[in-house]
Order: sequence, then structure tokens, then C-alpha cells
Amino acid sequence: MPNETPVPQPPVDHAPWIDIHAHPGACFLRGIPSNHAAHQQFGGDRSTKAINRMRDGEVTVASFATVSDINVIGLINDGRLGALRDFEAGEAFASHERQVRGIAQLTQSTAFEPVLEPDDVYRLYLHGEMGVWIACEGGDFVETTVERVAHSHSLGVRSITLVHYRINSLGDIQTENPHHGGLTDVGRDVVREMNRLGMVIDLAHATMKTTADAAECSTKPIMISHSHLASPGHEHPRLLTVEHARLVADTGGVVGAWPAGVACKTFEDYVGEICRLVDGIGIDHVAIGTDLDANFMPVLTEYVQFADVAQALAARGMNPSEIDAILGGNFLRMWRAVASSAV
Repeated sequence: MPNETPVPQPPVDHAPWIDIHAHPGACFLRGIPSNHAAHQQFGGDRSTKAINRMRDGEVTVASFATVSDINVIGLINDGRLGALRDFEAGEAFASHERQVRGIAQLTQSTAFEPVLEPDDVYRLYLHGEMGVWIACEGGDFVETTVERVAHSHSLGVRSITLVHYRINSLGDIQTENPHHGGLTDVGRDVVREMNRLGMVIDLAHATMKTTADAAECSTKPIMISHSHLASPGHEHPRLLTVEHARLVADTGGVVGAWPAGVACKTFEDYVGEICRLVDGIGIDHVAIGTDLDANFMPVLTEYVQFADVAQALAARGMNPSEIDAILGGNFLRMWRAVASSAV
């Protein structure tokens, strides 16, 4: 009989686990001066140590996200995050370049690997390796130069959150009064360019109108990488109505359940929020977006807790395939759809 090549067997007993939004080790601080306010707030860059945390938690891929408006945001008078000043000329793009190139260097100097295509996820998974999926939280660096989207893609960026805590040129944000009335013309051009390149469009932090406009403009699924549903007594601007979340689900996209202290006080609260999302938009449209290492009063702080999430969902009656879908499969299916037919 001819020799048959053995099929690699994954080293874990579950499908690939993926964190669709995070800042492991405060990766956005790579190369930032030590006297920068964010350096003091987040304890400096620890991203080279993040690989061990992923390995301990059996997480195959994590988003390593920049923070495009990090130079200009902070606590404003009423205690919420917002823009303290405008960017100086060239500052937004320079900050973006520093962060993206710094994260990309992790794949050259550590055991991390870049995750550029959906097939990379399974390759890493089968070999027990871990990868970096570079995302940008906030499209401030684009300003009005849409060509910067393709430039970022060439550096390894595979997702852009259009807006963050500063009203930029792309659309309105949840935590400020509407300024543009939704997605701007520049924002629409960015959506079309991201469709062309096969990049995942992230509407976290965006108003419902901005999200609706992006859903209408996009020919591919979109996502909200980190949020959950509002409920009586928890009506924070960063939370979603069911109708808002369904705008994303109706494109074939996903919402990443967010373990933030905005509405979650305990880990069990977080598990409950995951289940509420499932009930609200369907199990095929829920993922995990931890916001790790830059979250507000988080109830999930380590990747070993992915196993706790799986166990808790099983205790609530979910079967292994449903759990694997939430912890990675739904996002991977969506990314395949986004990346298909990319130029």
C-alpha cells in the first residue's frame, strides 16, 4: 500500500480559540516614551510576555490592537474618556505607524506568528502555535487619506475599528453627541476599501446610525468586537440594544462579548451576558472580545479563563460545537467571508 501522510492532530481537545479584540501586554505602548501618560496608566509595554499567557490559556489567536487616539484621549471633566485636545499635524499617522510596526516586530523577535489569512489560524492550531492578528482601534490615522488603509494592510493590519473615543473623520461615537449624523463620506470610502482588501470592519464604539450606515454600505459581514446588550439599570452608552446588535448579525457578522465592569460585576455576570447575546442575535453571531490589558474593571483578566468560559457555558446547557463556535468558530467563519474575493 502507498504510504499515507498522517493527518496532524491538534494538541488540544477543542477547536481554535480566538480573542477578537484585545491589547495583550498593552501592546500599543511599544516604543512610546516612558513619560507618556498612557505608559504610567497601563504599566508599560509587556507584549513580549503575552505569548505565555496565550499558551497557558490554549488560545490560538489574539487580536493585538493599536489605540489610534492614545495620544489625545484621557478622562474629561465628567469622568469619562474623551479627547483632551486635537492631534497636531502628522501626529495621528505617526502614532499609528509606531504602534503597528511595533506590534509587527513581535512576530520577528518572539514565538508569535503573524495571522494574515484565515487559513493561518488552522495551521497554527494544528501545530500548537499562537498568532498575532493586528487590528487598529480607531481610524483616526486615516484622516481623509483613504490610501492609508491599503498601506496599513501591507503592514499586516487585518481589521480597523472605525471610531474610538474621539470623533474622527469617519463617523459618530457612542460616548459623544452625534456630530456627523452617522457614517461620513470618508467613512464610506474606507468601508469600500476594506471590503476590497478583505479587512474586517469593526463598529465597536460607533453609534447605531453609524453602524447601520456601515452595514448598508458594506458588501461583506461587519462586527462589533467588544460590547454586550444593555439591560434595565445598565444603560451605559457603550452598550447595545438588541436592534443595534442585530444590524451586525444580519450582515453575517459577530458581536464580541465584552467582560468589562460597565455592566459585569462578576465572572458569572459575564457568562450571563454571553447567553443574553445568544438569545438576542443567535448563537452563530456571538464571539469573545476580552479587551485584555486595556479594559475597564474587567471580570476576565487571563487567557486561562477561556477554559472557565467553556465550562460555564457547558453548565448552562451548550454543547461542545456551540461553545467552540462562540470561542472562535463564528469569527473564523465571518473572516473567511470577508476575505473571500479580496483583491
